[in-house]
Amino acid sequence: MNIIRQAEELKEELKTIRNEQKAIGFVPTMGALHEGHLSLIEESKANTRVTVCSIFVNPAQFNDPKDYEKYPNTIDKDLHILRQAGTDIVYLPSVNEIYPDGTKDLEHYDLGYLETILEGHYRPGHFQGVSQVMARLLKIVLPDQLFMGQKDYQQCMVIQKLLHLTQLDQRISLQVCPTVRESDGLAMSSRNLRLNVQERKIAVGISKALEFAKREIVPGDLTRLEIEATTLLAGSGFKVDYFEIAKADSLELINEWDGKTKLVALTAAFLNQVRLIDNMLLN
Repeated sequence: MNIIRQAEELKEELKTIRNEQKAIGFVPTMGALHEGHLSLIEESKANTRVTVCSIFVNPAQFNDPKDYEKYPNTIDKDLHILRQAGTDIVYLPSVNEIYPDGTKDLEHYDLGYLETILEGHYRPGHFQGVSQVMARLLKIVLPDQLFMGQKDYQQCMVIQKLLHLTQLDQRISLQVCPTVRESDGLAMSSRNLRLNVQERKIAVGISKALEFAKREIVPGDLTRLEIEATTLLAGSGFKVDYFEIAKADSLELINEWDGKTKLVALTAAFLNQVRLIDNMLLN
């Protein structure tokens, strides 16, 4: 496994690989790796010849500086995991490498409706930060395929929009892979590391609320179902930011269902200081 910290060195390495007509897969991460990340590595290895994984905790996408400071740093463990998984190249840039001119006055991307709802509403500026770092990483790596997890459903849609805005969609294909869950149903997340034993037991309530919506949904008005799911979460001890049902292809929030349109339920809620997100396709 080749560990590279400089963008120019990585570009040269990948240029040689491209000249050998080998397809490149890319898995961007912020470290604190778990089975969900490994499933993306496995998907990349199954579909491309060379797999690149980046580990970079992006300061531009954190609304709260304290959240950035608290983000888990498990780099030695992460590198061991990636080596065991057969990752070909790990890109480990510094903040200065990605943002040589600092993180002020960065470019702005027109993400439209996606930036105004759900995570965009509750974390203003978050998706600009995501787009700013991803545009940089993608231009450095220039993969054939980009692998991301469905757990970050809205983020995947933002990245698809970014690929279009930067015209990178002409050469990079986004592959959205299924959410990987613990045996009790909790979606795997780096933030789970911040849950204490009692919180971890409660946390499964977030996937149970989504399963409830999937089980109970019927054509017609959806407002009552959303209220009941929110009540379930609050009753379990969550402070709920949102529980919404949207069209799966556009993320347009809806209150009425025709019984045919593909839907996704999305939620975000706090357990004390830890904010968890999850989603589930309903039909």
